[in-house]
Amino acid sequence: MPRVSSTGLRVPAPPGWLRWLPAIYVVVLLLLEPITPVQWPVSFLLIALPVVAAYAHGPAFVGAITVFAVGFEAILAGTPCCAGRAVGYIGERHYVASYISTALVGVLGTILAASRMRRERTLATVRSVAETAQRVLLRPVPRRLGQVSIETLYLSAAAEARIGGDLYEAVPTNYGVRLLIGDVRGKGLVAVETAATMLGAFREAAHDEPDLIGVARRVERSMTRRAEQLEGNEVAERFVTAVFAEIPDHEPVVRTVNCGHPPPLRIGGDEVGELEPTDPSPPINIGVMVGDGYHMDVTPFGPGDQLLLYTDGVTETRASDGTFYPLLERVRSWGPLPPQELLAHLHRDLIAFSGGTLDDDTAALAAYRLPVEVPDCREAAD
Repeated sequence: MPRVSSTGLRVPAPPGWLRWLPAIYVVVLLLLEPITPVQWPVSFLLIALPVVAAYAHGPAFVGAITVFAVGFEAILAGTPCCAGRAVGYIGERHYVASYISTALVGVLGTILAASRMRRERTLATVRSVAETAQRVLLRPVPRRLGQVSIETLYLSAAAEARIGGDLYEAVPTNYGVRLLIGDVRGKGLVAVETAATMLGAFREAAHDEPDLIGVARRVERSMTRRAEQLEGNEVAERFVTAVFAEIPDHEPVVRTVNCGHPPPLRIGGDEVGELEPTDPSPPINIGVMVGDGYHMDVTPFGPGDQLLLYTDGVTETRASDGTFYPLLERVRSWGPLPPQELLAHLHRDLIAFSGGTLDDDTAALAAYRLPVEVPDCREAAD
């Protein structure tokens, strides 16, 4: 359970076994002491006790455990029951050297514990800033937009305080619900800044542009304009793979523009298939170099159908044997699931498949076209 620091930050608590390790260490020494010969004084191993405590406890505790270790060494040295030692051993020079060594190690352990706690607070601060930035970037998406139910999933990679450029958005417009999922090349603040630029451009273009290709071109222009303001080789690294999708209110279709991104899944009843683009479009911010040849695909998408958009963090998740996650096969095996259950199942399955270790950030968005509500005949007659 995380502990709260004096600044109000939630600092991850060390595992329980690590907190109890000093006590376990002392118990093991007590069990060994009576059965070891006099010439093998196991009590000397208490010198390491302050360092053992420093891995999970604070400076005050380490200082207290140092005093305990020195006193306990003296007790063991002067206790006749322990391997036949006489009381006179308590002041013997080897034991005195042990007391001094334990005290010195205790000082070092106290410094180590203080340094560790400062690093933990720093890491907690960085994590807090990263989480705040991620929440601002990926603001909550409404769970229902007209006749479309929306659910989202975002999983951070295992790296400490790493934030990436996975992004998603859903916007209700006069042209229907428009969706975006994308993956910025690279990690860190550069990727986050790029993702923020792209999301801002999409949120504007989604309302203004009458067709989906126009949205992609508008976002491309915004990203190119932003990239031109940069210096060095960062320009070449700020490209984004993305899928733009549009679910019209009154047409049973879904329109997609795939810009070098993994193909979405269309789930219709028991049928699950990939929406492979007939003519792939270039990633965003590369169109200026290869031409803005954006192409749109139209696929049947009626009531009860579902669209699963995802980043490559899903399909590039690996098992312990190096096998990639078989998303299409897994989704087919689960059968029809509503969006919330689908993403919850996907979350659990990714964690289990990877053995609890994700190597990349992962984002997913599920959009489900709700069945048409048929008015009650009696209400219509009234």
